[in-house]
Amino acid sequence: MPQSLTKILIHIVFSTKDRIPMIDKAIETQLHAYMAAIFRDLDSPILIIGGRPDHVHVLASMCRTRALSDVIKKVKGESSKWIKTKGDPYRRFFWQAGFGAFSVSESLVEKVEKYIREQDIHHDGASFKSEMRGLFRKHGIAYDERYVWD
Repeated sequence: MPQSLTKILIHIVFSTKDRIPMIDKAIETQLHAYMAAIFRDLDSPILIIGGRPDHVHVLASMCRTRALSDVIKKVKGESSKWIKTKGDPYRRFFWQAGFGAFSVSESLVEKVEKYIREQDIHHDGASFKSEMRGLFRKHGIAYDERYVWD
């Protein structure tokens, strides 16, 4: 086949540093739009972005020529720089160092999109850590608690 064609759907999750709830309603829509533009510029358009004051979920169609870690590093770096320009409440904004990324089959796209849209429901009484532990279990990812949280 002379042409390389891919569709690599990834559910990406990362939090603010120490899960400090800095993504308030005043900035959330702008931040998500800014992040979506960065993903698009990196040839990895998003299908949906959402989250909570302390973390984001992204469902993206990843570029076949860029490493996932490079895309996420760029998105986190550029969005962190951008949000700091939005006033005093955001001057100490940082993303956590790591991220979670989970492959998504085409048949589950609607389910993942619904999950991201309904973050408020999922977090009614559940923490970011418990959500991530559940995602790790669901996707068969072994992890060591000592190194997952920052």
